[in-house]
Amino acid sequence: MLIVTTFNIPGKNIKQTIGMVKGNTIRARHVGKDIIAALRGIVGGELHEYTKLLAESREQAIDRMIQDAESKGANAIVGVAFTTSVMAQGSAELMAYGTAVIIEEESQD
Repeated sequence: MLIVTTFNIPGKNIKQTIGMVKGNTIRARHVGKDIIAALRGIVGGELHEYTKLLAESREQAIDRMIQDAESKGANAIVGVAFTTSVMAQGSAELMAYGTAVIIEEESQD
């Protein structure tokens, strides 16, 4: 599955637009990691615990978006973007979305 943030792909033609696809995950923070992050906030530096949580969330949302696209017969997703929203105190949703398409190689006329 080819996934891009652009709306066209050099060397490919969009043969058919299928429609929007999405994948999301909702994650809650862990109180132990919050304590570690708070301590790191005092001295400065990257909050590794949150970086890892966000990376895992992004991958899960992408995987679910791909499953959605494959179930609709797509072989690519264009215009991919991410959004986040707070669901409840201590938890947030991360959503990946884009447009499922069927692409083919550009003809070499």
